[in-house]
Amino acid sequence: MKYLIGIYVATVLIAAIYFDIWGQYAYRSFFANLGRAVVWPAIAFPSFGKLLTGVLWVMVIGAVLAANRRQ
Repeated sequence: MKYLIGIYVATVLIAAIYFDIWGQYAYRSFFANLGRAVVWPAIAFPSFGKLLTGVLWVMVIGAVLAANRRQ
């Protein structure tokens, strides 16, 4: 698992540098481009972004339902 996280962090840094130098938002700060780089798969593959959004919604709804069930 640590290996996968390390690979993801490396790709985020590469994407952040790319976005900062040659990206559409190169005029913004490095940290703004770093924030975009963290979610680069959703930017590069829009259908993945929609899938990720759907999974997040299911997780949020599940957490709300689980919190209500405990009370």
